Amino acid sequence: MNKQGRYSGYLRPISYTIDLSIIHGLALLFFFPNVNPYLFITLVSTTWIILSIYSKFYEVYRFTREVTIAALLLKQAMLFTLIVFAYFGFRHKLMVDSFLVLKYIAFVFFLIGIAKFTIYYLLQKYRASFGGNLRKTVIIGKNRQTNALETFFKNNPEYGYDLKKVFNLRDKSTDGLNLCLEFIKENKIDEIYCSITELSNSQILQVVNFADNNLKILKFLPDNKEIYSKKLKYEYYDFIPILSLRVIPLEENVNQFLKRLFDIVFSIFIIVFVLSWLTPILAILIKLESKGPIFFKQSRNGFNYKEFECYKFRSMMPNQDANIYQATKDDQRVTKVGKFIRKTSIDELPQFYNVFFGDMSVVGPRPHMVSHTNMYAKRIDKFMVRHFVKPGITGLAQVSGFRGEVETDKDIINRVKYDIFYIENWSILLDLKIIFQTILNGIKGEDKAY
Repeated sequence: MNKQGRYSGYLRPISYTIDLSIIHGLALLFFFPNVNPYLFITLVSTTWIILSIYSKFYEVYRFTREVTIAALLLKQAMLFTLIVFAYFGFRHKLMVDSFLVLKYIAFVFFLIGIAKFTIYYLLQKYRASFGGNLRKTVIIGKNRQTNALETFFKNNPEYGYDLKKVFNLRDKSTDGLNLCLEFIKENKIDEIYCSITELSNSQILQVVNFADNNLKILKFLPDNKEIYSKKLKYEYYDFIPILSLRVIPLEENVNQFLKRLFDIVFSIFIIVFVLSWLTPILAILIKLESKGPIFFKQSRNGFNYKEFECYKFRSMMPNQDANIYQATKDDQRVTKVGKFIRKTSIDELPQFYNVFFGDMSVVGPRPHMVSHTNMYAKRIDKFMVRHFVKPGITGLAQVSGFRGEVETDKDIINRVKYDIFYIENWSILLDLKIIFQTILNGIKGEDKAY
């Protein structure tokens, strides 16, 4: 169920590296030895990254037009000019020739522009000539708008959209829609495009639920301008408006950066100031009570359904059922030390290593065992939506009373409800509130912490 054809995770760091190399390489060429290279590199790199997030300089997608890239370059150049002149005015009181600074900026953006358009066109060539970096799509509905989108996909192979089929549902047939959804599953379609006018309300709900439960990207073609009044994200493919139903704050670069920065700083703090001395103590206590490893690792599903090894302090006697059955009340497998560290949530602390290495976040939906994920995905509506963001050590559902053993379907349904609310309403303040509540709950102890 992993999303295919997405290279932005690699392209953006590469683009940052290329651009910063140009900025600092030319600075050394133009200004050395009149500037302190270490200070210049530190300040300008930090400023460039902040500016880029603010201006969305690296948010160039496969459907982005050349004129948009040129506008991004111009905007970034204007902001960068102010920063460079501010740096030389503050540090060197403009002792550096202003014409030389302008010449430096012009060369920087000339080379960055060449690099940016080169990557853009190389990717287009790669998609059109070699069929790489493709996203498989279907269109649901047949009208003037969908015909325009179909033509766009077919006439622009460089954008990398592999249109597999267009479904005509003018008769509002449920059976026809079911066949369409089966086709999407069987052919591992990445993105679904729906015409709002071609579907009834119940069919739209059916498609939305299907996309959520199967981790498919769902986008709509609007029928009129009134829909823009709703809180939906819209983009343009050429001149065709496309609407995305679910707006996820953590898909924005600035929010990803802030959350990842917070995760790294917080996890380093816990690893250095807590785990460094707590781990040896717990290691001795765990070993004295029972034979076996100090840490317990378990395969769980994370972001985009990807499996990873989740770490905990071992709280049970070694047993073959640990990866199958959750701990229950008065579980005989739990050791005396294990009972205490589970009650206080200390057993979860090694997951800060998972956070540091990027598999998890401090706050997010709690990851489940792989076997449980597969089971709940079939039984619980919208369960898979939880995998649109990284899993967390703690989460909104956990501090709202839905942690620990899942005794009935109601427990997991409520957990999913809180997780989806968190995904759609994320903020740093919400994360801080959840962390504070988690600490309080750990001190007080929770009924289901066993």
